[in-house]
Amino acid sequence: MDIIPIVLAAMGVPSAITAFCFWLLERQIQKRDAEQKEERERRQREIDERDRQRKEYELCQLNMTMASMALAEATASAVERIPDAHCNGDMHRAKEYAQKVKNDQKDFLKRQAIESMDF
Repeated sequence: MDIIPIVLAAMGVPSAITAFCFWLLERQIQKRDAEQKEERERRQREIDERDRQRKEYELCQLNMTMASMALAEATASAVERIPDAHCNGDMHRAKEYAQKVKNDQKDFLKRQAIESMDF
């Protein structure tokens, strides 16, 4: 009986076991990476949805502010036309201030729109 084939086979067994263990480890790592990738994508979708909702809410807030401003200006103009109202300078200054703020807001929104454009 020749001992060399037995020795070679005995030396190959630990290598095969080690290779099998590394294969199992690599498979677990790939599975974990896939799960983490899926979790990151899910979280990103949630973040994107919250961001969309926040933008929609801010647009509603802006529209509400513009509507309130329009109503305030209309009310001030109506009160100014009433002969017995005796509007003092406060009403006129408040109306001018409201118009200035409204124009500043429009200018800001225009600047933001231009800056967000990709040329």
